[in-house]
Amino acid sequence: METVTTTPVTLTEGAIAEVRRLMAADGFDHTQKLRVGVKGGGCSGMTYVLGFDQPGANDQHFEIAGVPCVMDKSHELYLHGMLVDWQDGLNNRGFTFKNPNASTTCGCGTSFAV
Repeated sequence: METVTTTPVTLTEGAIAEVRRLMAADGFDHTQKLRVGVKGGGCSGMTYVLGFDQPGANDQHFEIAGVPCVMDKSHELYLHGMLVDWQDGLNNRGFTFKNPNASTTCGCGTSFAV
């Protein structure tokens, strides 16, 4: 019998490679996990959070391709099914977010409303 483990968000191969590159930097604190979340603010009401952080008491833990991740349990409502990508082009460089739960997004793609 096969066990299927689902994660609340998905990282593309490019995003995984960039996160691993950041984690391989000298002096990286390996007690930190990749935090995916939201916070109030931004031009559309909520802003995405993606960065390294210490796990908290209200976090759910999951792993994507060997990258340890955490997310506040209350944020899954806003982020379930989201795809995080890494763009490394001439015009765009950075992480991008494709969120099926967002009713509107801002022009910069880093904030949204539900």
